[in-house]
Amino acid sequence: MAFIIAVAQQKGGAGKSTLASNLAVALLQGRKRVALLDTDPQATLTRWHSLRPETAPRLIFDAPSGWRVTGALDKLRRDTDFIVMDTPPHADTDSRIAIRGADLVLIPLQASLPDLWASEATIALAEAEKRDHRLVLNRLPASGRLRDVVMEELSRRKAPVMAQTLGNRSAFAAAFALGQGVTESAARSPAAEEIRAMAAAIAKLKGK
Repeated sequence: MAFIIAVAQQKGGAGKSTLASNLAVALLQGRKRVALLDTDPQATLTRWHSLRPETAPRLIFDAPSGWRVTGALDKLRRDTDFIVMDTPPHADTDSRIAIRGADLVLIPLQASLPDLWASEATIALAEAEKRDHRLVLNRLPASGRLRDVVMEELSRRKAPVMAQTLGNRSAFAAAFALGQGVTESAARSPAAEEIRAMAAAIAKLKGK
């Protein structure tokens, strides 16, 4: 039975599609059966998927919307190990449907207080739907006062945060432009190591 992951964030530009695509590819390379769903009307993942090389490992892909999301999940959950969904960048009905169907909601967050504040609606939606959720620190600088302020605020709030983080690395953007995950295009890079660690941690969550 599939473990369903919704990548959700009200704020645009937080890295939802990058996280979803790279996580799906990393799980696929771990010999898992993986489906990737693009439920975002912006269709960023659909365009990414259209660029995938014919020789790349096959991801099951669909782009359902609205109430079709529930049907797509029901169809895929028995024949896959993981389903990763990219969701609309606002807390509306379509986001609620995707989050309601998920076992885990990942909320990408850049290291700034405005980004954290913008995440509050998505966190509230996950809590209202009683879904397990984690913040994923994305494009995280290696050091700096801004990073420290955000980390301190997350600690103060006792926010659920993935221990694994993704750095501010050009390799992610370069891989996306090729229709690949960074573990395909730059397999030995620090970016690839980060997303593999993230995928491994999520695979452990499935086993709980």
